[in-house]
Amino acid sequence: MATMVDVARSAGVSVATVSHVLNDTRPVLPGTREAVLTAIEELGYTPNTLARSLVTSRTRSIGLAVSAISNPYFTEILQGVEAGALEHGYSLLIADPHDDPEHERTVVQLLHERRVDGMIVAASAAPDALVAYLGRHSVPTVFLDRLIEAPPGVAAPFDQVSAENIEPTARLVTHLAELGHRRIGLVAGLPGLSTTGERIAGYRHGLAAAGLPYEERLLAHGDSESAAAERATETLLSLASPPTALITANNAMTIGALRALRGRGLSVPGDLALCCFDDFAWADLFEPRLTAIAQPSKEIGAEAVRLLLDRLASPDRAARVVRLPCAFVHRSSCGCPDRPPSDRPAQTNTSDQPSSPTRPTSPRKEPPRDRRSR
Repeated sequence: MATMVDVARSAGVSVATVSHVLNDTRPVLPGTREAVLTAIEELGYTPNTLARSLVTSRTRSIGLAVSAISNPYFTEILQGVEAGALEHGYSLLIADPHDDPEHERTVVQLLHERRVDGMIVAASAAPDALVAYLGRHSVPTVFLDRLIEAPPGVAAPFDQVSAENIEPTARLVTHLAELGHRRIGLVAGLPGLSTTGERIAGYRHGLAAAGLPYEERLLAHGDSESAAAERATETLLSLASPPTALITANNAMTIGALRALRGRGLSVPGDLALCCFDDFAWADLFEPRLTAIAQPSKEIGAEAVRLLLDRLASPDRAARVVRLPCAFVHRSSCGCPDRPPSDRPAQTNTSDQPSSPTRPTSPRKEPPRDRRSR
């Protein structure tokens, strides 16, 4: 097995120069650096990561705490984080907090004890203990998807990245209102999450923009998961005057809502129009195909890595919050005429381009007939 001494001898430089090239601890002339890298390639030299960490005080590893096992939405975010980390020569240590405040505090501490250089975290609905730990130990951290507010006494500069939530949700509401709906329900996520609060705000903004009143009874919490969303949808459908259109606030809750509709023998969009926040792999395969807001999941993950590396390079810089735009994916579950996927126009940025949906040739004036007695 080749050693640093072998690399130095082959490149005609000192062992110290090889170390500087590997660890970026001192500037090296471009020609010298190229000679060292060529020698490493030819000899098949593999750096000793543990030895390197002793020299640099860095392990070139990132701790990632997201509920990717229990929440498929985070799988694409994980892919973005992994690609960004590998691009910059970092490895990932991954833990699933299961959206449990106590468990997330434990797994983040375990990652920290493994000397990761920084953390990327999707916080739970009650993250105070987690945030206090990270602040107390000055752990470089980026929060993604769910934004947090630091509790009193925690002054650590946390960077954050998330998709836009308010305007895209409002667009779903106004689109349904343009199709003639006057009773539009929302199956909202877990209380306490920033995404839940922002999507409820978007729902209310959309109603106001359409000249519709906000009715508390038309909002039910599906707690960001399928079974609770099924129950929430049942609650909405059991109202004396149920909604004629429904918005679900994440992909898992969309599945729960569809299950509740199927249980009642109701069709989409014939009996109830449906739009969802979160596009996902099967949305284009459902019948009807689901009109959705698509989040830039992989881009969120990659941006989190960029923010973390910037923080590691400049620990004292001001904290940043980055918002990424979503896309309106117009299909047929909203009640609009369907088009083959190949004919669908490119997705548009909801934050910089007005809505121009394809509408029915004769917009509905009356709500869909009610078949809930089945």
